[in-house]
Amino acid sequence: MKFDKKELIIITLILTMFIVAFYFYPRVPDQVPTHWNAKGEVDDYSSKFIGLFLMPIIMAGIYLLFLIIPKIAVFRKNVEEFYDKYFFGFKLVFVLFFAVIYTAMILATLGYKIKMTYFVIPAISMLFFYIGYMLQFAKRNYFIGIRTPWTLSNDEVWEKTHKLGSKLFMFKGVIILSSLFFEEYAILLLIVLVAASVTFLFVYSFLEYKKVEK
Repeated sequence: MKFDKKELIIITLILTMFIVAFYFYPRVPDQVPTHWNAKGEVDDYSSKFIGLFLMPIIMAGIYLLFLIIPKIAVFRKNVEEFYDKYFFGFKLVFVLFFAVIYTAMILATLGYKIKMTYFVIPAISMLFFYIGYMLQFAKRNYFIGIRTPWTLSNDEVWEKTHKLGSKLFMFKGVIILSSLFFEEYAILLLIVLVAASVTFLFVYSFLEYKKVEK
């Protein structure tokens, strides 16, 4: 697989996070905000090294993993085809998600009064919506998609589960974004939606597998 010049967009975003971390490191207090409660208010602090560098380091590590996945996948052909057409968008949205959160952390570190929910909720909504869009194109593999014992055992079960999962994830993205209008329940709504959809898709894949067996 040849290097795609589009990857430079993601690499630039990650490098920018490191540049920001180095620039602000000598300019911020020893303790910086790193955790927010359900109301979007700061409730915990960490050292400035953790606050400024942990997220860029994690993002760099995850990005390297994304580059390795197609080379080590069991269903390599399925992953490579999907990777070439759709996975770049996921990587970009994933890095943008963390870039938004990182921007909010930097603003809070610099003393700006922000509500983290105004950053987190739209970012999560964007991530879920794109995951939903992407799922409908995923072929059977062990790395990307709704991986239950039954989807991994049968292509038909995989396809049906992912078509339904695609709609559910896009729906979740829209509902999560609308939760900004009642932000005190936003995190609770997120947890309930994720738990409900995961449980539903798990059971659905099992039932579809039983139909295929018959």
